[in-house]
Amino acid sequence: MNIRKLIEGMDFKNILLRFGISFILIIIYLSILIFNYQLIIFLGLIIYLIIFYEIIINFKLHNYFILSYYFLSLLSFLVYSLFIFNINEFNLMLMIIILFDTFSYLTGNFFGNKKIFLYLSPKKTLEGLLGGLFFTNLIILFYINFNFDYTISNFIFINLIIIFALIGDVTQSYFKRLNTLKDSSNFLPGHGGFFDRFDSFFMCIIFLFTYSYIF
Repeated sequence: MNIRKLIEGMDFKNILLRFGISFILIIIYLSILIFNYQLIIFLGLIIYLIIFYEIIINFKLHNYFILSYYFLSLLSFLVYSLFIFNINEFNLMLMIIILFDTFSYLTGNFFGNKKIFLYLSPKKTLEGLLGGLFFTNLIILFYINFNFDYTISNFIFINLIIIFALIGDVTQSYFKRLNTLKDSSNFLPGHGGFFDRFDSFFMCIIFLFTYSYIF
């Protein structure tokens, strides 16, 4: 592998923008978490409202299908937040999503070669997927061992979140393909729109609600 060509091919400005915006969003979330974690529901509703605006304005084709998915995710978030909410479980889900997205992006950019969703999401690579899977499990393993007991059920939960995060990402990419869009909006430099940034969360909260309700 030619390291020089690899580095020259990297869009470092976009990477810095992406991580800068992500850092700001994380700081906002942590501030709310420290001040009063119950306000998380209001932050979530604001984000869902912005995404609703993005869908109505930019997703002109098959928007009834997209809105059905949107309202299923919103309903799952509301019911989970109002009746089931577990802050440790919710934070763990967010950590898994962020870690998987970050390391998939980094390993995909540096080492990605084999495309896995050529039509739906051309930037997704096998190397990125495996990198995200490996590093997310490794870091969460240390986190859980430090805070809880690591069990087979925790391992299953972590990797189910990863699977649904990937499904959420690909699903939103499919919606954009249907509407010939690159991004859902330009509200978040480096990411596109809020729907682009929270695509994995949309599917994961549906899973988390279902998982928490059953178990």
